[in-house]
Amino acid sequence: MAQKPLILVTNDDGITSKGIKTLVAAVADIGEVVVVAPDSPQSGMGHAITISEPLRLNANSIFGKIEAYECSGTPADCVKIAKNFVLKGRKIDLVVSGINHGTNSSINVIYSGTMSAAIEAAIESIPAIGFSLCDYAADADFSHVTPFMQKIIIETLTKGFGKHIALNVNLPNAKATIKGFKICRQAVTKYKEEFEKRTDPMGRHYFWTAGELINMDNGEDTDEWALANGYISIVPCQFDLTAHHSIPLLNSEWDLS
Repeated sequence: MAQKPLILVTNDDGITSKGIKTLVAAVADIGEVVVVAPDSPQSGMGHAITISEPLRLNANSIFGKIEAYECSGTPADCVKIAKNFVLKGRKIDLVVSGINHGTNSSINVIYSGTMSAAIEAAIESIPAIGFSLCDYAADADFSHVTPFMQKIIIETLTKGFGKHIALNVNLPNAKATIKGFKICRQAVTKYKEEFEKRTDPMGRHYFWTAGELINMDNGEDTDEWALANGYISIVPCQFDLTAHHSIPLLNSEWDLS
């Protein structure tokens, strides 16, 4: 890398989160860093975008000399406004999103704002990585993941991984002994949903959403297996949701005449 690459940093936990501070520090020596992140937590927003209200963008000095902006929109909004306004006319070499406070393995990638920011970059043909820490504790320790993230980032910048792809990287928590990296597929999982009915002080009913992740996949090549066995999981993701294997079946079996 003869010239420092331009790296856009975003997340879904908000610009003041512990995870994004760790991520910004990790990339600060690798490239020219610009941050555009939500001004408030946006977890579980998926690929939502703001269309019914104005977007607000304000400079923020939270990272010192690093150029940073807080955006009132979603993670996907942040990538869009960064590319088309903040960095308009400049080539973004990499988008990194995170570090998410909690896992985004398996089916969580569908709901994740962290990964949706990365996918938005992939739509724009920009290499992107979403980083998540498998720790939901309020005092989660992010300090151990920096060298692992830097290795993945440098490999991406020097060797790449294909067009229209975003990497979903999940990192074991600080208590785990990390054995290395595993390139994986997304495990087949789903949530067993629970809706707890409650009553507010006004006597009105409301529901609190909870659930348990059910792993229906016994494969040893999945992200869930890798994380359970002490590895950092790396899953290449794409935004083309076409079930290509079903097209020949539908063409041969269905009668749509």
